[in-house]
Amino acid sequence: MDLFALTRALVDIDSTTGNEKPVVDYLFSFLSPLAAQHNGRLERQTAAPDRDNLFLSFGDPAVTLSTHMDTVPPFFPSREDDTHIHGRGSCDAKGIIAAMIAAAESLLSSATRNFALLFVVGEERSSIGAKTAAASPRGSRFLINGEPTENHLALGSKGVLRYELIAHGKLAHSAYPQLGRSAIHELLDALQKIRAFPLPADPLLGLSTLNVGTISGGRAPNVVADEARAEIMYRLVTDPSSLRAEVSRAASAHNIEAREVLFHPAIRLSPFPGLPTTVVAFATDIPMFDGTWGKPFLIGPGSIHVAHTKEECIPKSELTASVDIYAHMVRHLLTTGVAPA
Repeated sequence: MDLFALTRALVDIDSTTGNEKPVVDYLFSFLSPLAAQHNGRLERQTAAPDRDNLFLSFGDPAVTLSTHMDTVPPFFPSREDDTHIHGRGSCDAKGIIAAMIAAAESLLSSATRNFALLFVVGEERSSIGAKTAAASPRGSRFLINGEPTENHLALGSKGVLRYELIAHGKLAHSAYPQLGRSAIHELLDALQKIRAFPLPADPLLGLSTLNVGTISGGRAPNVVADEARAEIMYRLVTDPSSLRAEVSRAASAHNIEAREVLFHPAIRLSPFPGLPTTVVAFATDIPMFDGTWGKPFLIGPGSIHVAHTKEECIPKSELTASVDIYAHMVRHLLTTGVAPA
């Protein structure tokens, strides 16, 4: 298998969240010969219509290498230079998929078994793939989750709390605003209060953050708006109770409906002998697995700072190094049968 060629082939398939089927079909076809050659079991696991996880096991898996197949929009294809592979999903997380497959080939070439690959859908939006997998565990004792950490082992990651805010007003001619009620004004007032909340901090994970990601509403400049919406996302470092209460108070004060649409708790993770460590601010599928696939570790090639951007890329050196890192971690866990202290 050519690691760089597989990475580019995966990047060149548009698999933005909800449209994972083409990459699932490609990977199922690509992995079928590997499964047949080494007496592995390759399965599709339906998470939603036309949205399947892929699970490939060799023996009774005690260790599972896992990452996600979906990407954020917009799609753009791959290109390659001497040092990097560029394109949507190159580091988040199609290069990681390729590295995990290469690690599996390396392990099988040395007759190592009792491990698995698990590639899931929906991580970038709702974690539906991880939630589906959590409902059907396969006995794995350790989960090595791949996200771009520059090949440093993450000791913790922030959580996520996402809301949709919906404001309703009353239509009126903008020359007579007293006859209506602007949903946009109500929404902006609520957002001003929400942005003024003091955000919690944690000694390991740092400061919580807030992003107002989308705002929409209204009909025309000369019409008082009867509806407005916003989506906001906290990156959590502590229990979210105080933030939930503050969002609820601000929404109630302005007659706004606040719908909680996603929650991942902040997590703390374990070190691994010989691997450099880091702490990351992004969220992962790990909380959604809820321990059902074993003790989690978080590591992968590439930088989160270019993920989700038009500059997304992955260093070839890190991609190559990650193959050995994943294979080493699997061998260590299979040999010792215990997680590092």
